[in-house]
Amino acid sequence: MANVSVYNMEGKEVGKMELSDAVFNAPVNEHLVHMAVVQQLANNRQGTQKAKTRGEVSGGGRKPWRQKGTGHARQGSTRSPQWTGGGVVFAPVPRDYSFKLNKKEKRAALKSALTSRVQADKFLVLDELKFDEVKTKKFVEVLKNLNVSKAVVVLADNDQNVVLSARNVPDVITVGINTINTYDIMKYSTVIATKDAVAKIEEVYA
Repeated sequence: MANVSVYNMEGKEVGKMELSDAVFNAPVNEHLVHMAVVQQLANNRQGTQKAKTRGEVSGGGRKPWRQKGTGHARQGSTRSPQWTGGGVVFAPVPRDYSFKLNKKEKRAALKSALTSRVQADKFLVLDELKFDEVKTKKFVEVLKNLNVSKAVVVLADNDQNVVLSARNVPDVITVGINTINTYDIMKYSTVIATKDAVAKIEEVYA
């Protein structure tokens, strides 16, 4: 089992914690991690792009000039793609970019991402993360004490004081156990989790 240090909000080490090998020392499958990231980005695409083909542009029913004798190239419509105001060749249409990954594949990708952060010493555990009030300045101080600038913070419960305090901090997001995902773990250089959050992750994903 991997041992990691446990820190308090002042950035001081207050103990050690053993991490479950089933979650935090799993085989790192880079292909599944890549697929999980691509899936999330694809599923977030709106796919509402649209342009008109020559059959959808209004007008252009009359031949602009006679076939021969004008000196111009022959033309059948002013809505052909080479004309200004004409249709678009192979115009984009609304489409659904989303695709599915198997449940086991998504879990394996998440474990791979978490394991990679533990192996890179980019997984920090806090004994607790609580604020008496919503205060962004206090949250920034915690990050400074931990020497972290870009992080995903995993919370065991939806503590609104913490969530709202972190909301305006650039390059930092807060996630719960049910919203943690491979994309966020790979996007942000450091993962910060409370002891309670680590226990719940092990309980859900082991």
